Amino acid sequence: MEVFAGVDWGAGSHAVCVIDAKGAVLDRFEAGHDRTGLAALVARPKRHGPPEGLPVAIETSCGLLVDHLVEAGFAVVPIHPNAVKACRPRYRAVSAKSDPGDAARHCPRTNGGQRLALADVLRTDGHRFRPLQPQSDAIKALRALVRGRDDLVVARVALANQLTALLDSFWPGAARRPFSKISGERRPLQWCRVRKLARRLDPRLAAASGEG
Repeated sequence: MEVFAGVDWGAGSHAVCVIDAKGAVLDRFEAGHDRTGLAALVARPKRHGPPEGLPVAIETSCGLLVDHLVEAGFAVVPIHPNAVKACRPRYRAVSAKSDPGDAARHCPRTNGGQRLALADVLRTDGHRFRPLQPQSDAIKALRALVRGRDDLVVARVALANQLTALLDSFWPGAARRPFSKISGERRPLQWCRVRKLARRLDPRLAAASGEG
């Protein structure tokens, strides 16, 4: 029996829905974003089949949750939120032609939410998406470094904008020149550090990041 799962991930908890080949809901649960919750999230879907035969749809391609699912043997399929949004009209059409009970089962907005929509998109259009491949510890470390850098850049730009706005309220216009370089990115220096780390981790990563 073919089985599909959708995970609506969140900062503190994750909602999971498992459906069969006809779209009927087999299981629906939530798990916390901690050691116990992630263990339960990985173990519970296995009741419906082996991980290698149970693809999981999720709206991200990285993070601790994705790493746990991939390491457990699931075929994790990242689906862009816009793709799920584009499929919503089909559920509204089904709801308009069905009785209230059928509408609740078919419309992701009324019962099951985003997790049901993800699982159903994977069931009907899974051939259009590519599952993630297991990654080495070196690649995971590099990805974590790049994500951390991106977060720091966003925080720096936000703080620079706040400082500029504050100074403009007391010193209009004149504050922009001496502080104009605060939010500027020094890309050559930043990526030089990333390439050096990549070279230490794995020569193939260095080549992929543009080193050499």
